[in-house]
Amino acid sequence: MSNFPSYEDSDGASEAQFDLPSTVDGLHGIHYVMPPALEAFVDLYAKPHLRYAHTMLGDKQAARAVVHRCYSHLALNWAVVLRAESPEAYAWRLLKQRVELHLRITGSTHGPSDTAPPDVRTAAMQRAARATLEALRKQLEAMESPLGLYTAIATLPERQYDVIVLHYVLGYTTQRVANIMGIKPDTVRGHRRSARERIASKLGLDIPVGDEEKE
Repeated sequence: MSNFPSYEDSDGASEAQFDLPSTVDGLHGIHYVMPPALEAFVDLYAKPHLRYAHTMLGDKQAARAVVHRCYSHLALNWAVVLRAESPEAYAWRLLKQRVELHLRITGSTHGPSDTAPPDVRTAAMQRAARATLEALRKQLEAMESPLGLYTAIATLPERQYDVIVLHYVLGYTTQRVANIMGIKPDTVRGHRRSARERIASKLGLDIPVGDEEKE
């Protein structure tokens, strides 16, 4: 398997230690030649998958391990992945499952909508709240306290929360978020709009519809 691209963290520092092993051979004890389509897939999605996993887990090495396992699974089941309606959606579901499994193994006892241990989930929510506040500063200027925004984001449904993280925290465009999640751009916009409306309702604010489409 070709090298997973490194990425820059929130401080802009290159994270070379996120480069993953170049083949599946060492992990599985087999000789493996990566199909060109899978190599292209890795080039397109390994970086955002790593960034998302790091955001959710709050641990660089854990994110690397989780994404490595995901891509090892994709490599060894690529023919099955290609038969899925959307390989991107297949990979996204796999990533979400692996992230949740890691969180549960490392001490979470929460339900599906609150899977992370308290300190990890708090850090992820704070990042999401800060990014959302910055992106919607003008609309949220009447908000009394950022704590309310944090609470509102914490209650978002899973898909809406993922869109908020990918769009506002990690900075991906609507089209890129759609590609990563394996859904349509209009669906991304719908999730983002619903998230904004839910946040506004929780905060007792009136956020104009339509502003979120500007990128």
